[in-house]
Amino acid sequence: MVQANHQIGEVFQVQFVWQLPDTDYLRAVFQATIVGVDEKTDRYVVTLDDFLGGRQESAAGEMRPREAVNPTYWQLVLELIGRKINLAYEVDNGQAIHLRLPTLTREHKFFRKYE
Repeated sequence: MVQANHQIGEVFQVQFVWQLPDTDYLRAVFQATIVGVDEKTDRYVVTLDDFLGGRQESAAGEMRPREAVNPTYWQLVLELIGRKINLAYEVDNGQAIHLRLPTLTREHKFFRKYE
């Protein structure tokens, strides 16, 4: 059984990764504050308080220069600040969470569940 390593009020970093249609990857790191714990589903309820940084990289892992990044997707990333979401306890270990692109483009309600 997975255990929560943090309690309500604690803060940790969470990293999301999306693969873009052109095969690039977008990585974004947020500061997350735990606002609840759902022991039935082994999930934290967190708010994404601050965007700490990110990058866009090729499929080979090469970082794209600023002029080559997709501004539309980065704007969607910045709009995640303040969102409340559920995350499995395992996310508190710092590993990247790979998400499908529809979670970022709002075709899937992952970041809108609490609206």
